[in-house]
Amino acid sequence: MSPIVKRKGEKFTLPSKYLLFILTIICAGAIILTFNTNIFSGTLNTAVGYVIIPFEKGISSVGGWLANRSEELVQIRSLLSENESLKAQIDELTMENTILQQERYELATLRELYQLDSQYEGYEKVGARIIAKDAGNWFHSFVIDKGEEDGIAVDMNVIAGSGLVGRVVDVGKNWSKVTSIIADNSNVSSKVLSTSDYLVVSGDLELYGSGVIKFEKLVDSADKVVEGDKIVTSNISDKYLPNILIGYISALEVDANNITKSGQLTPAVDFEHLEEVLIIRQLKQSIEE
Repeated sequence: MSPIVKRKGEKFTLPSKYLLFILTIICAGAIILTFNTNIFSGTLNTAVGYVIIPFEKGISSVGGWLANRSEELVQIRSLLSENESLKAQIDELTMENTILQQERYELATLRELYQLDSQYEGYEKVGARIIAKDAGNWFHSFVIDKGEEDGIAVDMNVIAGSGLVGRVVDVGKNWSKVTSIIADNSNVSSKVLSTSDYLVVSGDLELYGSGVIKFEKLVDSADKVVEGDKIVTSNISDKYLPNILIGYISALEVDANNITKSGQLTPAVDFEHLEEVLIIRQLKQSIEE
């Protein structure tokens, strides 16, 4: 180790590491002598106390700080564990709440179907669940989980919500395909319930973006048809059973020929939210026969 040399004109400075080492040796020695001898007494003992006591206080403070940090770490671990437990409970409650909401929605749907079943109690019906649908926001064409095994046949009428959904157009062993009245190729011979005036309801997917479909060829000779009137299937329809609710007139205007009227109606069924339907198992042709 090279000696510490004081150059001419320089102020002598003892390196801090040496100073710390020397102070440590002095303090350790003083502590040993204090506890094992009476060398420090009276004034000298008091003087040494001024040096030793601050170190003892510092050590005590550090020890207390470390003890507090240790307790805080224990509390943090406890809180983290409790937080994980609460998260698990929240997840469980969220799942239970979702199930309850789904069950409530299904119960409301079943109640609607029950009421609808009561309205058309003269017909034999079977319930079905929708298992697939064509692309798009609305149920203009979809597949149900009932087919030939359940007695389903082409042209059977399908109802849900408060009225007519459409009809069966294809049948498999355990499935059937339904085309709804909002589809572009759909036409339903209908009538105004209050006046028995005939008209034709036509599907229009673009128009249904506004929640309505169109009707035309309304012969309102007495000029009694007004907005809000109920539109139902007519007895002259070759596919649909009579007096099934289709919807309500929302707009009405006279055609250019000044003889017929056309306009828009709001369907009785929400074609954006469908899950279960009822299929009427009687065909229009069989009833007429």
